[in-house]
Amino acid sequence: MANRACARHILVKTRDQAEKLKKQIQLGADFGKLAKKHSLCPSGRRFGDLGEFRRGQMVKPFEDVVFRKPLHVVHGPVKTRFGWHLIETIYRK
Repeated sequence: MANRACARHILVKTRDQAEKLKKQIQLGADFGKLAKKHSLCPSGRRFGDLGEFRRGQMVKPFEDVVFRKPLHVVHGPVKTRFGWHLIETIYRK
């Protein structure tokens, strides 16, 4: 079982906003550029890159996606206490 992962995300206030951004990504928009422009998380400055983190460092709904869903696919919107996320897992190890 993987204990570490690398992911990027976009954090916004509403589900509607997350769904609109996901649609843009599906139509070819650049995830990183959208993260830089719209994400409320400081990681937005790094195009949504959260770097590598260990299991247990992120909130459960976020980790459930990162450690269980397919890699290189934009998942969400996922609700946490911080807001609504679009999440892409880059790797797990």
